[in-house]
Amino acid sequence: MPLLQWIEGLPMRVQVKCTERIDRLGELGHELRRPEADFLRDGIYELRASYRGVHYRMLYFFAGKAVIVVSHGLTKKREVPPREIDQALARKRLVEADFEKFTFRPE
Repeated sequence: MPLLQWIEGLPMRVQVKCTERIDRLGELGHELRRPEADFLRDGIYELRASYRGVHYRMLYFFAGKAVIVVSHGLTKKREVPPREIDQALARKRLVEADFEKFTFRPE
């Protein structure tokens, strides 16, 4: 679970901000817009959080009409590096090929 591992390594206040963004995404889905989210390219979006001048991003995509997959998180300086978007695209292809295999079910 790359996203969960990433979030757990962040300061507690940043964890809270990122979790709040994920909750808002769950509530609003496709309707979530800037400054909280933005479209990057090829079906990949970013959730945006900042704390003390550091910009945190969580990349996500939609699987069907009702499912949102948050791929992973990163800290960025200016723009999200293309390799990070490519990584999210690779995960998107994996999910599309075998949705059940990549479905998280909390214990």
